[in-house]
Amino acid sequence: MADDELSALAVAADPDAAVDDDAVCLWDLTGDAPIGWLPEWYMPSPIGGTRLLRGWRRRTVFLVIASFLVITALGLCNSYGQLHFG
Repeated sequence: MADDELSALAVAADPDAAVDDDAVCLWDLTGDAPIGWLPEWYMPSPIGGTRLLRGWRRRTVFLVIASFLVITALGLCNSYGQLHFG
């Protein structure tokens, strides 16, 4: 079949038609998986759940966050360069 004939068949097909029970997935036939929007090396899928912080690690995270909030509330800059005295 030519491309024009295939295009005409595709346009004329019913998009709401029921799929047969013995239909085979295209990816099983071709052996290829669909390509995602981003490659795996750029944004890999997440692995299981993350480990929750406990004990001193959790307190350290809260202390760092609280100190950034206090510095910002006092109107000081906490995100640019080093402090220079003198």
